[in-house]
Amino acid sequence: MQANQASWDSLAKRLAEQGQLDAAALSEAAAEARAKGQPLITHLVDRSRLSAGAIATAAMQAFQLPLLDLDAFDLDDIHESLLEGGAWRNPNILPLMRRADRLFVAVADPDELSALEVVEAQSGLQVEPVLVELDKLKRALEEMRRFGRLVGTGLGAALEGGLENLDEATLAVETEQESEESLSAAAVEEAPIVRFVNRVLLDAVAVRASDVHFEPFETSYRIRFRTDGILSEAIKPPKHLGRRLAARLKVMAQLNIAERRLPQDGRIKIRLSPSQALDLRVNTLPTLWGEKIVLRILDPSTARLGIDILGFDADQKGLFEEALQRPDGMILVTGPTGSGKTVTLYAGINALNTPERNISTVEDPVEINLEGINQVNVNPKVGLDFASALRAFLRQDPDVLMVGEIRDLETAEIAVKAAQTGHLVLSTLHTNSAAETLTRLRNIGIPAFNLATSVALIIAQRLARRLCPECKEPFKASTALLRREGFPESLVEATPHLFQPNAQGCPACRQGYSGRVGVYEVVKNTAEITQIVLDDGDSLALAAQARRQGFVSLRTASLAKVADGTISLVEANRITSAGKS
Repeated sequence: MQANQASWDSLAKRLAEQGQLDAAALSEAAAEARAKGQPLITHLVDRSRLSAGAIATAAMQAFQLPLLDLDAFDLDDIHESLLEGGAWRNPNILPLMRRADRLFVAVADPDELSALEVVEAQSGLQVEPVLVELDKLKRALEEMRRFGRLVGTGLGAALEGGLENLDEATLAVETEQESEESLSAAAVEEAPIVRFVNRVLLDAVAVRASDVHFEPFETSYRIRFRTDGILSEAIKPPKHLGRRLAARLKVMAQLNIAERRLPQDGRIKIRLSPSQALDLRVNTLPTLWGEKIVLRILDPSTARLGIDILGFDADQKGLFEEALQRPDGMILVTGPTGSGKTVTLYAGINALNTPERNISTVEDPVEINLEGINQVNVNPKVGLDFASALRAFLRQDPDVLMVGEIRDLETAEIAVKAAQTGHLVLSTLHTNSAAETLTRLRNIGIPAFNLATSVALIIAQRLARRLCPECKEPFKASTALLRREGFPESLVEATPHLFQPNAQGCPACRQGYSGRVGVYEVVKNTAEITQIVLDDGDSLALAAQARRQGFVSLRTASLAKVADGTISLVEANRITSAGKS
């Protein structure tokens, strides 16, 4: 099954006849590939010398192998039994189908034909290689890995931090005790469902997803991951598995599996290794076609993030650290859902977490457990809301208080009172900018003089997808474009080019993006801003005064990150409005 020299000579001849690559260039590429220990065809495609389609067509003729358009092949038709065992640890071959004693395997590079001899020996079947285009094979293999179908491949390699050998066998669900529902739910503890759910969770961890959506519909079922703030479909299991998947997740979260008419909330703790665990917040929602379940993946390590890596510029970081050292006052973090407000609050609380301080938080719900912090979950069913928890905190000799969110006048009044009576208060609001935060509190009913004397700092923020540093692509940016987008003149002159994502991505990223970075507007409450608040000025007047005092707007902050190559202009326009400075 080895690819002989005559076949390679024939491939070189056909590529030359097509005007794709002459013999000398092919010889040079072969030498480069050997030096890198890389298959020749993979090297040719990666170096963009030739298209995968052109090489596949020439290889079909040279090696006398059938050519298959993999995009037209339904990967769901690949039987699970073909994917088991170590034969598929080779990242460049994929089993397609079995016919009697023949096994058809997709391969893009004839250099891989020798690897098929191993498959033939392990399977005891006659292996029939089928040529496919390299880029299509890579996409298919990535899809199979993401969906957890290739056992022992890809998933562990995608993880970092000591989790290289992670698989579904090492994932352990930690529970305080077995509930009656879980003990009576033997039907959902079926090995295939357990393995499938574990693979989905591990795959979500591998791609650094923040949320996993399990969604039933009339004729289908889908699972989606939210990665870097963007939802994408991960897998479409058979519709009939929906109830079994929901039951399994509810058992893991110690919820009532018999209750399908009302929403339920729970938590799952999974141990990835002896030293690392993740918390999953679980919410079920009865829909027309079954229960939709959303898992929020909470990584406790994010609570230990230092302020340095959040994405503040030097001046903004200084303002935040200065406010954290105050004995009293209020720090407000604002932005839409999913903008990273909680991580910013936790970073601030973590910086304050010393034995000399009594710190209490009230959250809905507590997302990450912090050692040394008194954390309270709101429970409206028993009358424990933000306001009642805050009142209790004030009788507990507090130094620092954190309120998950200010939602109503009662909570706002108690928080303001605490900030005025010798306590540092951190909280969040859902507003779009720092200036709108003060007007929102006025609209809730807080008197202007109380705002003027309690609010110390306001942080408005967004999360932007970070460009992959390995494969981001520069492009020339005209001064007209930069001015039209609102770049300050200092950046217009200093920014000859911008960067954009590589749509194909690389092994270090997903479609040109790798992780997220915060974009911030940090405004300190100055005497001039206080006067505007006392005069009942609107958010426009507050924003104008903030700009005059040198506080950077969200738009300007995002454009600064575009100029230094951290994010793309498209991403800046997604999270802020073009033309607004």
